[in-house]
Amino acid sequence: MLRSAVPVLAPAPLSSDPDLLHETESLTLPAAWMRPARPPLPIVASIVPLIGAVVLYLVTGSMFTLLFAALGPLIAGATMLDAARGARRDRRRAQIDAAAARERVSAEVTRRHDAERRRRWARHPDVRSFAARDDEIWRSVPGRGEALVIGTGEAASAIRITGGEGDPDAASLRSRAARLTGAPVVVPATDGVAITGPAVVAAAVQRALVVQLCLAYPPGELRVVGPLPDDRAWAEHLPHRRAASGLRLALLGPGETVPPEADILLVREEGGAPHPPRCAVSIAVLSLEEARVDYAGDVFHVDLEALGSEQAASIADDLRVRAERSLGIPSRPDLPIALAELLADAPAGRGGALPALIGRQGVEPAVVDLVADGPHAVVAGVTGSGKSELLISWILALCATRSTREVSFLLADFKGGTAFDGLAQVPHVTGVITDLDGAGARRAIESLRAEVRWRESAIAGVGARDILDPRVDLPRLVVVVDEFAALLGDHPELHAVFSDVAARGRALGIHLILGTQRAAGVIRESLLANCPLRISLRVTDASDSRALIGSDEAANLPGDASGRGLALLRRGGDGAPRLVRIALSDAADVDAVIASADGPRPRRPWLPALPSRISLDELRSSGDEKGLFVLGLADEPDRQRQRPAGVRIEDRGLLVIGGPGSGKSTALAAIAAQAPAAVVRIPSTSEEAWDAVADLVDRPPAPGSVVLIDDLDTISARFPHDHAREVMERLERLLRGAGESRILVVAAAQRVTGAAARLADLLPRRVLLPMPSRADHLAAGGDPVQFSPDAPPGRGRFDGVSIQVAHVSRTPAGTPITAALWWPRARLTGFAARRSPAARAALSSWEERGIRIATIDAYVTDPGMSAEGQLVLTGEPDDWQRHWRVLAEVRSDHDLVVDGSCGAELRLLTGSRSLAPYCEPGRGRAWLVSAGAEPVRIVLPGPQAPTGRRAGVS
Repeated sequence: MLRSAVPVLAPAPLSSDPDLLHETESLTLPAAWMRPARPPLPIVASIVPLIGAVVLYLVTGSMFTLLFAALGPLIAGATMLDAARGARRDRRRAQIDAAAARERVSAEVTRRHDAERRRRWARHPDVRSFAARDDEIWRSVPGRGEALVIGTGEAASAIRITGGEGDPDAASLRSRAARLTGAPVVVPATDGVAITGPAVVAAAVQRALVVQLCLAYPPGELRVVGPLPDDRAWAEHLPHRRAASGLRLALLGPGETVPPEADILLVREEGGAPHPPRCAVSIAVLSLEEARVDYAGDVFHVDLEALGSEQAASIADDLRVRAERSLGIPSRPDLPIALAELLADAPAGRGGALPALIGRQGVEPAVVDLVADGPHAVVAGVTGSGKSELLISWILALCATRSTREVSFLLADFKGGTAFDGLAQVPHVTGVITDLDGAGARRAIESLRAEVRWRESAIAGVGARDILDPRVDLPRLVVVVDEFAALLGDHPELHAVFSDVAARGRALGIHLILGTQRAAGVIRESLLANCPLRISLRVTDASDSRALIGSDEAANLPGDASGRGLALLRRGGDGAPRLVRIALSDAADVDAVIASADGPRPRRPWLPALPSRISLDELRSSGDEKGLFVLGLADEPDRQRQRPAGVRIEDRGLLVIGGPGSGKSTALAAIAAQAPAAVVRIPSTSEEAWDAVADLVDRPPAPGSVVLIDDLDTISARFPHDHAREVMERLERLLRGAGESRILVVAAAQRVTGAAARLADLLPRRVLLPMPSRADHLAAGGDPVQFSPDAPPGRGRFDGVSIQVAHVSRTPAGTPITAALWWPRARLTGFAARRSPAARAALSSWEERGIRIATIDAYVTDPGMSAEGQLVLTGEPDDWQRHWRVLAEVRSDHDLVVDGSCGAELRLLTGSRSLAPYCEPGRGRAWLVSAGAEPVRIVLPGPQAPTGRRAGVS
């Protein structure tokens, strides 16, 4: 059977072994014997005897001398005969030597072919060769590469023969030397193989090729991917089926879809069906041992190797046992590992170390040490991969082998608040915070900054440099966060806290274990660089796997139930990640840890949350700082302290912003209760507010006084335009002069918009209390992350920290208003008023006192009626303007009263250019102009009694 040359992988480079170098030296054959050229006719030798005979004859005259002439032809003929005999002798000798040389070279070719065949089979063994040499299984051999032996056939030999030119036998020997029979026919495995032929035989050939690859490459360099139907169920026994890394080998049947992630394809197709893409090698099975191969444009025949399903399953079982013993890959990775079984072999603690058994690496326990391998760790894994179970087992493993004097935990769960519920009673656990805690969770994490400073002080206090010094008596603090990405999503500003702790935690004994579904794009490089201990369960994105463990292996872990709890562990010094089966814990493990716990309850790294209500008396008794008006209790988690906070006279102003019921008035009452000097309140009623503001400008309060302004944002809305502008300008002058006057202005507002915004800018300090919505919180200048819809009244932000405003048991009341009613005193009084109940009531009251009432029209008709006692002339503004002479006389020489309902005509009637005091319509108020003086506000008699509180000293 004629077999053409077959493409093979390039041979491995020659080594420096002298024997191998000798094997590759060229063999040399002698060239074929060539007949020598005929010698020329010896003409000179033939002529010389003739000339000599003639000379002798002439000398001697003897006829016998002429006989010498015959010697010439005789000598020439003899010379020619001798040359022919010598040529025949040389030919016979050359033929004997050439035959001997060919025999030696042929024997050397045979020997070298045998050696070359052995080397090729040793480099590229098939299943039979692996079975003959068990030590070759999973052996790393230079030149083996990603090779696949598809059968036995002819291959180009490395032997070369030179010489033998012109010898047909030498040409035949050279041809034999150039071809190596019985050699492994090798193709690149990644080129893909399609097998056609009888189903039973083709399946046997496919099994042989799969087993060959699994014998050549260990799990981790090769893995079997894709579904395995019943006809390929034997492959489930292969340890490569559970490998997490390496080239992906797919076994496909007729018509099955090619997995896009597959690197090596071994496809069995029905005859006549088109080959699937990515299969460059076509094997047509002719019989159980022979096949026709089409590859790279060449067609040749090979002898095949085939395996039965029972043989393949037996080899797969042997490889599974080998993987368990040599590589630590468990034979049943789907079986869970109980934490209690591992804790029986827990490592003994050495000074300052934190080793913990978290699972098994094959048959060996998997131990991680936050001190030796850390100081910080990152655990990644998608939902359902076993991330929370790993964190719980890790915590319990440490608690079971360490006392509370050695290690304590702060647990943070940001995926619903239930992962660590069962650990809350473990004595080593200082607290469990969840995403349900809202601002409390952020506050607890921020307290880590204070924990860093506290530990620095404690270590420096004993003259030590780090926690390893025997003089330091501090437990290590392990901060465990489940769903770190969710924590940062709610509170992105906390990334700086974790970065700070990660940078300084090693020397202080603070360790981080950060659990997250994704690592890429979530944990910044500054933080990740300080977390050399990394564990990745299954992730969905290869970039997450590369970011964490440096390879794609975690993205290729099984996604079914068998992959739950499988993790890849990589320490800082590991060259490659290691596959680990995580141990699982239960309630009995927690109970056992609680029962065996030793040592006192560890120190909690953060203070309790602020109370929702605290009295002013309690705060002032806890720390009465001279000159401080205590506003409430401030919370400083980054300093692990809570202190009374407030303002001083030197602060000039304080603005309290909050929604309805937020505690604004409580804050003002707390300041008022502590004022050593006068407290000036701006009343809520318009007229009293006008008077109070006017008094503050005209008669500034004494130094040390406190001015309280409630509802600053609504003051301008209480007045018409002119009065509103005047009030705001007076308040602005008050605020600008507060520092020089040494007074403190405390204002409260619900919103700082419009005219109030200009005044708010003059108040240097600010308290932000609860707002109705996040939009209102932002509009008031609040940080969006600080908004809490469930904040209690009085809870706010002051100087960047949380504060609970103190509650005052008794609010000082203002002095009741004692404004007197006004009665006409002049002989003639003008009263400009519209027809209204207040005006009628005032006229009726005056008339009851014996004062005569007349209209302005009647007075114009009879001016002498003013001589009969007190007279009040009444009329509407239009009537008075119509009798302008009477109006001028009354306002210049007598009293003119303008009812509050005539505010629009006040300046026209009184001729005053200044802004009159504000009179609130409907309250029985009026303006009085006595003998041309400026208008003043008076109270008319009637059913409207003065109400409210006096704006004055309390």
